[in-house]
Amino acid sequence: MTNPEMVGGRVAVAELWRQQARAARMRVVLADGRDERAAEAAKILEREELAIPVLLDDPAGFCSGAVRAAAEASTWSERIDLGDPLHVGALMVAVGDADACVGGASRSSADVVRAALYCIGLAPGVETISSCFLLVLPDGTPITYGDCGVVPDPDPDQLASIAISTATTHEQLAGEKARVAMLSYSTKGSADGSRVERVRTATEIVRQRMPSLAVDGEMQFDAAWDQQVAAAKAPGSDVAGRANVFVFPDLDSGNIAYKITECLAGARAYGPLLQGTAGVVHDLSRGCSADDIATVAVIAACQAAKGRP
Repeated sequence: MTNPEMVGGRVAVAELWRQQARAARMRVVLADGRDERAAEAAKILEREELAIPVLLDDPAGFCSGAVRAAAEASTWSERIDLGDPLHVGALMVAVGDADACVGGASRSSADVVRAALYCIGLAPGVETISSCFLLVLPDGTPITYGDCGVVPDPDPDQLASIAISTATTHEQLAGEKARVAMLSYSTKGSADGSRVERVRTATEIVRQRMPSLAVDGEMQFDAAWDQQVAAAKAPGSDVAGRANVFVFPDLDSGNIAYKITECLAGARAYGPLLQGTAGVVHDLSRGCSADDIATVAVIAACQAAKGRP
C-alpha cells in the first residue's frame, strides 16, 4: 500500500497482516455462517480482497467426499458430527478444501478446541493444543503471551510445548525472532519451590527440543522486560530485558496478565489464537463484531500462507 498505517515510526503489525493476506488470498471458512456478523465479515474480506471467505451457512453442502472420508478415518470419528459447522470447517482445512477456519462467535471455546482436535489433530512433534494473545503496545511494539485460554495448569512438558508454539506464532505474526521468557515468581534461583522447579524443568525441555530458540527462565516479569532490572537479576542472559514472548506458569496468571496489559497499558489484544494443531483453526469471542471476525480471518490467512505450523 502507498500509505501504510504507521505506529511509533513502524508499519502497524495489523497493516502488515492485511498486506500479506491480500497477496496470499487464502480460502478461509467462517464457521458461524448463519450469524449476521460472519456474513458481514465475509463482505469485508471480499471487498478488501483480504481472503476468499467460505460462509458455512449449510454444513451439509460443504461435505465433499474427501471431508466424509476424513471424518470416517479420524481417531475421533465417533465424536465428529457432519451437521456441526465447526467440525465441517475444520475437516475442510484437514483435507485441503480450505486453508483456515475461524469460528465460535456463537459457540464456546471448548467447542472450537474439540473441533480442532477431533478433525485436524496435533501438528507433528506437538503434544498440547494451547493458545496465545498477540498484544500490540501503544508504540506499536508486538509482544505475545501464552497460554491465556486453554491449559489451566500445565506440567513441564505441556509448558515447554506452549513455549515453542507461542514462539512460532510470534515469529509468524510479528515478523521478528522470538526471545522467550519462562515466567515465575523467582528469577534465577531467587526462590525455590515445586512451581519454580516446574518452570526450570520446562525451560530445559525447550532448550533440548529447540536449541536454536532464545529462551531463558525461571524469570520474573520485570527481569524479562526491563534491561536495568535484568542486569541486576539475570546478568549475562540473552533474553532478560529483551523478551518479546512471555510464557506464564498457569492459565490464571496468563489470562489475568493479558487483561491487565490491555486495560492498563492500552494494548490491542489479538486472540485467543489457537496453536499446536496441524492446520489453522481460530476461536472467536461470543461478543465479537464483524470487524473482529474479519481480523481473525486475516491472521488465520497469514498463518496458513506461511505454512503454520
